[in-house]
Amino acid sequence: MSAPAVELVTVNVDGREVQVPKGTGMIETALAAGVEIPVFCYEPRLGPPVGACRMCLCEVEGMPKLQAACTLTAQDGMELRSAQTSAKAAEGQNAVLEFILLNHPLDCPDCDKGGECPLQDLTFRWGPSNTRMHFPKRTFEKPIPISPTISLDRERCILCYRCTRFSEGVSEDLQLVAAHRGAQSIITTFEEEPYRAHFSGNVTELCPVGALLPSTYRFRARPWEIDNTPTVCGLCPVGCNTWATTREGKVQRILSRNHPEVDDGWLCDKGRFTFDHLRAEDRLREPLVRVRRRGFEAVGYDDAVREVARGLREAGGSVAIAFSGGETVEQASALARLVRQGLGGDAAILPDDLDPAVDAFRAPLSAIRDAEICLVLGDEPVMERAPIVDLWLRAARRAGAEVVTVGPAGSVSTPPGSAAATSAELAGGGGSDELRDAGRRLREASRVAIVWSGDDHDSGRRAATLAASLGLGDGSGLYVLPRSPNGRGVAQAWYEAGEGRGFDPSGEEELGALIVSGDEAAYDPRVAQLAERARFVFATSMFTGDHTLWAHVVAPGTSYLERDGTVVNLEGRAQRQRRVVDPPHLDELELLARVGTELGVPIAPWAAEATVDDHAELAPRAQLEAPPEFAPAASTNGAGPGLELVVYRPLFSGPGVERVESLAFQRPAPEIELAHADAQARGIATGDTVTVGLNGSGRALRAAVRRKLRPGVARIAAEHADGLGSHVEVTKA
Repeated sequence: MSAPAVELVTVNVDGREVQVPKGTGMIETALAAGVEIPVFCYEPRLGPPVGACRMCLCEVEGMPKLQAACTLTAQDGMELRSAQTSAKAAEGQNAVLEFILLNHPLDCPDCDKGGECPLQDLTFRWGPSNTRMHFPKRTFEKPIPISPTISLDRERCILCYRCTRFSEGVSEDLQLVAAHRGAQSIITTFEEEPYRAHFSGNVTELCPVGALLPSTYRFRARPWEIDNTPTVCGLCPVGCNTWATTREGKVQRILSRNHPEVDDGWLCDKGRFTFDHLRAEDRLREPLVRVRRRGFEAVGYDDAVREVARGLREAGGSVAIAFSGGETVEQASALARLVRQGLGGDAAILPDDLDPAVDAFRAPLSAIRDAEICLVLGDEPVMERAPIVDLWLRAARRAGAEVVTVGPAGSVSTPPGSAAATSAELAGGGGSDELRDAGRRLREASRVAIVWSGDDHDSGRRAATLAASLGLGDGSGLYVLPRSPNGRGVAQAWYEAGEGRGFDPSGEEELGALIVSGDEAAYDPRVAQLAERARFVFATSMFTGDHTLWAHVVAPGTSYLERDGTVVNLEGRAQRQRRVVDPPHLDELELLARVGTELGVPIAPWAAEATVDDHAELAPRAQLEAPPEFAPAASTNGAGPGLELVVYRPLFSGPGVERVESLAFQRPAPEIELAHADAQARGIATGDTVTVGLNGSGRALRAAVRRKLRPGVARIAAEHADGLGSHVEVTKA
């Protein structure tokens, strides 16, 4: 289908003629003519302009009054004069700035926004040089902690409504509101509850003054003392582009760095605030070697390297790696070469092992927003696995797309673990009436987005088969959400170091050696089983945990902010992580290079020069050599006593988040989600204390009733599910 012809119109801005597509906003039209019109409230990502601040007042030929340029669109023959050429517009603009500064405190030397404040900059450039007002300014209580991570200073607020528009129209959490009217208007949280949302920190960047600021950055640095390093977040598979702010060799804050195809300039609170884990008191800072009867003993790197080389050499080729998925491609390559080429091992636990067939349907994440219909499959909430993807889905819905969710809490209700069977039914045109109808609409649409959020076996292959059966073409995309931040890059590095996949270690035979790479590798229950069978265990970790207690040698690990390297996000886009601060010890790549020297395997101790730009482009779609075929889906027999339990991994979890005090309120509460029908049958309401378990034993949790959850199913965060089986009974305490 060919794109419709674009109608161009001619607009005159300050005497300069420019041609732009009809309907283009006048702020962008003026920029195309080389004219800057100052703004406060205007932000295209927030939706239609509201003209709240009036800073963009301009004179338009044929209109008697000054107009807010942000609310105008380009029409043929329009003549607009900004404050640079119109005395009338300049007078109006000066009056707006004078009005904004009427009660605004002149506390720039104390304000954390000072030096990077749009109000400060525009006042110097466009505003009056003195004031006519000589009376006490209005004051409020300050600062107000609207959450443990955000402070509100109402004295500085200019009521641009950027924050409330984000809360209402982008994240859709509806927690920030404007209360009262007229001169008494204030920004506050709904019912004055703490601002507890996955994306709350974005309002601190949107605020054009110092009214909303991150509490974690208060009084830590000034703009002339800091450095900003471009990097990529390493905490989820989206790979958001970020700026890391440092002062005196320490990370002080994380800001978004707009990549319009990946994150659109938004950042979740995990990516924004977790950097404080670098300063955790229990962080490992030197190698540890197990000493019989005395636990662990700190040693130098030379001794640790010799002990690791000895343990791996004596394994006799019986070596396995447990990857965390947080490694850079270079780290994973070094480990894979060490084992596959140096030691003769061929076994690895890969957190994500996507079939390359998914690359035939590769598309930027921004294509979700432009889809006509979005299909979401899987048991795990997209918000918890890849939060920015959830924002793209919300943007698609606001743009008029139909979003069909299929799962235990979806608009099409299916049993837990049935994504594979459901995709087969969609591909074959079978299933329930709802599924058949959804499949028909998917085939008829020209732009489709499929999001697979679950841990079904061979999910990549099944997702690619579904995409092929639906005939996804250009403008459509397939997005299989990995479990780990760089799972795709790690799997790719493992494959390239040897001949294919190798094998997934299993069975009960003794294992010569096990390498546990990173703190989050221990989340896979198979790793504990392997550690019990291994004669020698080598672990790299930032913090102590179960996996370090299994180990014979523990080497201190690094954060993504302390590494140089390449990561591959869920789209298949290779991006560059940069070392923001130096680690307090050798990083993993340097350590592996020294171990490789001992074992005769050459490994470069640093990542190669950047091979991707700061805003990396997505590689073209791979060629689909043959249409994939469905393997028979495993049966999803949910039969059992009580309710079937769905366990999900929450976004605000993991060893890093656990060590950031300001994020404690974001971590999942000890609660269990119940379907409305199941709660009603048991006389349970939201907030009630319930006993969860079987055979008369259980634990006390808070109940949360969800109307969208499928009857017969209960859902719980992984950190509160320890010891619970696949089925539980829930009774009111």
